[in-house]
Amino acid sequence: MQIEVAYAEAEFQYLISLSLPEGSSAQDAIRASGLLEQLPGLDLQINKIGIFGRPCTLDTVLREQDRVEIYRPLQADPKVVRRERTAAGKTMKKGGGTSRYRVARSAQSDS
Repeated sequence: MQIEVAYAEAEFQYLISLSLPEGSSAQDAIRASGLLEQLPGLDLQINKIGIFGRPCTLDTVLREQDRVEIYRPLQADPKVVRRERTAAGKTMKKGGGTSRYRVARSAQSDS
């Protein structure tokens, strides 16, 4: 069966296509990809994995055309970041940017 293994660093992305026997697990795919040898800092006890964005375990049996993704640990807790933004008076704009000021629009009537 054909599968892919994906891992992204800040500056570089790895996408490795593999052919594995039926019944192979996510761990089998990661080992066969060679990423553990190429990236010594990659630790499957720390890094979480998923298939197409859905969390899974190392023993999850793969299906044809699955993409096993290895996730990096979060740099910051999202709850803490939101709390800090609120404390600093910043808000999130649509699309993920930040804005220093809240803009209120007032409705004017021509009466």
